[in-house]
Amino acid sequence: MIIKSYEISKKKLDNFKFFLFYGENQGYKEESIKLIVKKDEVVSYYYENEIFNNVDQFTETLVTKSFFENKKLIVVKKATDKILTLIESLFKKELEDVKIILVADELTKKSKLRNYFEKDKNLLCSAFYPDNYQSLIFIVNDFLRNNKIEISREIINLIIERSQGSRLHLKNELEKIRNYSLNKKTINLNDVKTLSNLNDNYQVSELVDNCLAKNKIKLTKILNENNLSNDEVIKIIRVFLSKAKRLYEIKKNTNDVNIDSAINSFKPPIFWKDKDLVKKQINNWTLKSIKLLLIETNRTEYLVKKNFSNSLKILLDFIYKQTNSISN
Repeated sequence: MIIKSYEISKKKLDNFKFFLFYGENQGYKEESIKLIVKKDEVVSYYYENEIFNNVDQFTETLVTKSFFENKKLIVVKKATDKILTLIESLFKKELEDVKIILVADELTKKSKLRNYFEKDKNLLCSAFYPDNYQSLIFIVNDFLRNNKIEISREIINLIIERSQGSRLHLKNELEKIRNYSLNKKTINLNDVKTLSNLNDNYQVSELVDNCLAKNKIKLTKILNENNLSNDEVIKIIRVFLSKAKRLYEIKKNTNDVNIDSAINSFKPPIFWKDKDLVKKQINNWTLKSIKLLLIETNRTEYLVKKNFSNSLKILLDFIYKQTNSISN
């Protein structure tokens, strides 16, 4: 049985014992699991591969019930079609005082597990799609209203922007603001920047994105505003490697579809504010030049590890070289 993710908080679901939550929105799935859990239930977490290491023991854990034991809620992470046969078997056993929540990443319409849950009225299936700007704004405003916190629109936009579309990261930052507000009546932009651990990651991401987009003026501004150290170099190189791989995958798909379609269909989704920047990156690089970039990035990491004391200079040379390179 299919149910919309937002309906989970509104409907009474006590009669369901088997749930399938799939999709890319990890934060939303975690929220929904908490809504399912009852006070008298003991929650146990498994990864699918752990279960297959000893299926008999896992099954025995579920079917065995002691007099003093609480109700069980089993959360299976990274679930795939492989677990379908086991779920079918457990469903037929009519387990007493046991709930099972399968948590999966993206499942296509061809997924046997997804089809099994969608078609049976006794099973609950829900998809969790990425948040957009409107849904994140709603989360922030709802949180601020419930906690009677007032912050500027500028701060709200900053928090959302730096959460990079992650509901989980966004809520973590909102909790920090709530705790901070207990001892301070007003919260300004500098307070939030100080509180946020997203700031560094955001600056690194912004640095790499503008380098790949060959935005020399913006890149220079970021470098001037941030006092980078040798300790941060490896982290920046790893972000370069990740974004270069992403760029390669999207560029490869532009042979079959236009750039906008390639960007919109990419998984995990690209944050809406980054799409124009990614589009510029795609136009600036060829598949051949991206392959060379990946080789050069790995080489730079090797050089940095060999000469840590000079790592910042090695990184800056690499950055300026990529920004000024001509793709062919």
